Amino acid sequence: MAVSKQKILIVDDDSNIAELISLYLTKECYDTMTVGDGESALDAVDSYQPNLILLDLMLPGIDGYQVCREVRTKSQVPIIMLSAKGEVFDKVLGLELGADDYMEKPFDTKELVARVKAVLRRTRPQSQGPETMDEKIVEYPDLIINLTNYSVIYMGHPVEMPPKELELLYFLASSPNRVFTREQLLDQIWGYEYIGDTRTVDVHIKRIREKISDNPSWKISTIWGIGYKFEICAV
Repeated sequence: MAVSKQKILIVDDDSNIAELISLYLTKECYDTMTVGDGESALDAVDSYQPNLILLDLMLPGIDGYQVCREVRTKSQVPIIMLSAKGEVFDKVLGLELGADDYMEKPFDTKELVARVKAVLRRTRPQSQGPETMDEKIVEYPDLIINLTNYSVIYMGHPVEMPPKELELLYFLASSPNRVFTREQLLDQIWGYEYIGDTRTVDVHIKRIREKISDNPSWKISTIWGIGYKFEICAV
């Protein structure tokens, strides 16, 4: 049975950049679609149903930030933002809106391809078979984190989380009461291919805390100047 190619939506108003990215990704056996504005991007999310979006921020009409915001209201498809803006504020805003990664222009095309592969590895559904029988699940009162099917149940209700948020929460909860530095979390969750600053971790922790509140039995604790831990509380 032929394996269907993973689809990547490239959103950039510079057709030369879009075509170059498409060329490199096509060589890696991905299926690509390019659009040049935000409105077309939102239409393509529904019609093309990509596995990943490469999203330029400076677009005519609806900008990349608004596209990301609207996509996140209906889909958890991974988004890598592309921008000539390299300020920390711009990166943090993109991450807070739900982007999975952020690359500054001009970028190395090989690095972009590596990041695309890394994100898709983390988000690709696992095949069904004997090797998937051992599910990766951690359970606490009012909280179930399932890394096998990428789901979180909190207070009996499913909680939508992008892959990196869920992976970060699962990693912390899998080693309760152990303190991890921001650098360790960057390395574990984003991998060696990710070149970012530790503020990325803070942004994702903030987003997780907005979705699940501390429980009398557990909480995500900030260890000032060091990092974070999933703390089991004495009751």
